[in-house]
Amino acid sequence: MKVIFLQDVPNVAHAGQVKEVADGYARNYLIPRKLAVLAQPHAVSQIETRTKKMEVRLTSEMKELASQIEGKEVSLKAKAGAKDKLYGSITSADIAAGLKNVTGLEIDKRKIEMEEPIRQLGSYEIALKLGKDIAPKIKVTVTEEEAEEKPPKKEKKVAKKKEAPKAEEKAAKKEKKAPGKEEKASKEKKKTTKKVAEKPEAEKKPKKAAKTTKAAEKKTTKKETKAKKEEKTE
Repeated sequence: MKVIFLQDVPNVAHAGQVKEVADGYARNYLIPRKLAVLAQPHAVSQIETRTKKMEVRLTSEMKELASQIEGKEVSLKAKAGAKDKLYGSITSADIAAGLKNVTGLEIDKRKIEMEEPIRQLGSYEIALKLGKDIAPKIKVTVTEEEAEEKPPKKEKKVAKKKEAPKAEEKAAKKEKKAPGKEEKASKEKKKTTKKVAEKPEAEKKPKKAAKTTKAAEKKTTKKETKAKKEEKTE
């Protein structure tokens, strides 16, 4: 069955295209979904005029888009190694995203013509296939991505600075402990001085005891002499 496609059907046909398809496919899928109609003479003429109008409108739109894109420069950065070879690659999707950042226009990555992805630093001229005889060119420059500064060294310095107050705290604690030892030593000295002070008093007591014994002896001798005198008188 010959049908005229009203809309694009992937991997089958484009809108406005007249094509022979299976009867069941046309009756059960294309026609009920209004993706295509039977290719009758009057329908073909209507579709042809409609497609021509669409083509004219699309062509003018693509030309306008091409004028906005032509000569634009897209700068992209990537990590590179020896001999300016990229660790990864720059694809058409990357270029479409970069072009959107520059122009603000949505470009289908499939419109960007690239035989293979970019795998080396440098400048490249890339064409965009927007339509028949409409292929604006842009410049894509790939530069090396700057290496990020490593912060671990700074962190080590900060760690050392943090350790310094800890050392000061330890020294202060030692100083606090040192007076404690001095206090103990002073207390021990006081105890020894007290003992030394107590010794003379202990020594004085025996002297007093000796004096009392001598006085008692004198009293007894006096009594004895008196008693002897009394005996003699008798």
